[in-house]
Amino acid sequence: MIDKSHIGAVVSSHTQDVEAGRLRFFAKATGQQDPRYSDVEAARAAGYKSLPVPPTFLFCLDMEAGGSGSVLKRLNIDLGKILHAEQAFTYHKLAYAGDRLSFETKIVDIYDKKGGALEFVVRETRVTNAEGDLVAELRNSLVVRN
Repeated sequence: MIDKSHIGAVVSSHTQDVEAGRLRFFAKATGQQDPRYSDVEAARAAGYKSLPVPPTFLFCLDMEAGGSGSVLKRLNIDLGKILHAEQAFTYHKLAYAGDRLSFETKIVDIYDKKGGALEFVVRETRVTNAEGDLVAELRNSLVVRN
C-alpha cells in the first residue's frame, strides 16, 4: 500500500520558459489549424500580445521537467504498473510565448479501491507566471495496479 503520509508533499517545483518555436511545433503536432497559435501577426490581430499557449501545452512543460516521474520516484512506484486515470485543467490567465512559468506539484490524495488492487495517486500542479499570477491548475490521477 502507498503510504498516505505523502499527502500534501511537494514533489516537484520547476520553472520553464515558453519558447515560440516549441509552441509552433506543438500546434503543428496537434493539428492546430488556427494561425494564432503559430503566426505572431495572426495572434496580434486576434488581440493577443504574442503566441498564446494552447491549453494542453502546460501539461507537456510539466511532464518534460519530470512532473509525474517525481511522484513515481518519491512513492517508489513501478512505471509498468501505472495507468493514466484522469486529467483536468482550470485556467485563470493566458500564458504567451516568452513567458517564464513556475510549476509546483503536490500530492493531494492517495486512496484505494477493490480492496487495494487499485491505488490512486492524485496530484495538483499550480502554474504561475513571473509576476506570481495564477495561470492554471492542473489535476492528474494515476492508478497503480497491484
